[in-house]
Amino acid sequence: MAIPFVISVIRILCIFDTLNIFVMKGFLIILIFSSSLISCDKEKKQIENNYQITSTFYFIRHAEKDRSDPSDKNPHLTEIGKARASHWSEILGKVKFDAVYSTDYNRTKETAQPTATKNNLEITIYDPKTIDAKSFMADNKGKTVLIVGHSNTTPAFVNNILGRKKYQDIDDSNNGNLYIITINGETISDQVLVIN
Repeated sequence: MAIPFVISVIRILCIFDTLNIFVMKGFLIILIFSSSLISCDKEKKQIENNYQITSTFYFIRHAEKDRSDPSDKNPHLTEIGKARASHWSEILGKVKFDAVYSTDYNRTKETAQPTATKNNLEITIYDPKTIDAKSFMADNKGKTVLIVGHSNTTPAFVNNILGRKKYQDIDDSNNGNLYIITINGETISDQVLVIN
């Protein structure tokens, strides 16, 4: 009688060994799958950290305005100014803009319009006295934007984005400054070109 009992116990142990093998295999599969998910998640986070969204902002002052009536606070562009506005759209012709901003004056809107038209965009009006640089950067993250302003507001806006006073007001006779700010993650680079 002891032999059949021993054989039964051995059979039961063999069944448990077989089940243990399946359980162990299942456990190993779950362990491998879990570790690969953790590895993929770490790799995804590393890729996200390495890939930074780039924003590029082009700042210009309005083109030459009509100064024939000193009492006119909202003059239009002169013919030379209209030619410069058209020239800006040619100079910036290879740049695909996502937005074009202008103050609400004839001279700035007329300077911005050829570039806006070339990019099939409406001009977004901004107030340089109330615009918040951080909100502007957040709203335009990952975008390429043209901003048209004035001899004092353009460098002031550039300085606000840079977080320091780097640029002075533009000389009244200078309508050719082009400020380019590139933001890539936490890195901000800037340059100014004079184009006449």
